[in-house]
Amino acid sequence: MKAMRQIGVAAALLLAMAGGAAAQRHGDPFTPAEIDQIRDASWEPQQRLALYVKFARARLVSLEQVRSDPKVKDRAQQTHERLSDFSAIYDELNDNIDTYVDRRNDIRKPLKLIIDADAEFQAELLALKDAAGVSPGEARQYEFTLSNALDTLNASVEDHRKLLEEQQEAAKHKKFVSKAAGGKPE
Repeated sequence: MKAMRQIGVAAALLLAMAGGAAAQRHGDPFTPAEIDQIRDASWEPQQRLALYVKFARARLVSLEQVRSDPKVKDRAQQTHERLSDFSAIYDELNDNIDTYVDRRNDIRKPLKLIIDADAEFQAELLALKDAAGVSPGEARQYEFTLSNALDTLNASVEDHRKLLEEQQEAAKHKKFVSKAAGGKPE
C-alpha cells in the first residue's frame, strides 16, 4: 500500500514538472542559448539590441516556415504561438531601448538597425494579414495576436525614428554616458 502511494506521488510530481516545463516554454520566447547571449551582452547596448532584432527576425522566419509547410498540423495554433513569441521579443526590445535611454547610452547605431528591421517586420506581418488561401476560421485563431503585434510595431516605428532624432541631437551636445567617464555624462 505504501509503495502504491509513493508511486502515485512520484507520478503526480512528474506530471506537474512536465506541465510546468511546457508552460515555461510557452511563457518564455527565448531559448536557453539566446538567454545566455542576452545576458552576456547586458552592458553592451549595440550588441544586446542587435540580438533582440536577430531573435525577432528568427521568429518571423520560423513563422513563415510553418505557414509554407503543407505537412504542418495545427497551423493556426503554431502561427499564434510564433506571433506571440515575436511580440514578446519585440516588447523586450522596446523595454531594453527604454533602459538604455534612461541610462543615457548612445544607441544611435542599433536604432538604425532597428528602424530597418521595423520596416521588414511590418511588411512580413502585413503579408500574413493579407495572405490568400487562409480560411476565415484559421485566421480568427491568430488575428488578435497579429493585430496586437502590428499595433505595437506601428507605434514603435514612429517612436524609434523620433528617438533616433533625439539621440542625434544629444550627440551634438555630448549628453551621453561614456564608459571612460566612469558612467558619468561627458
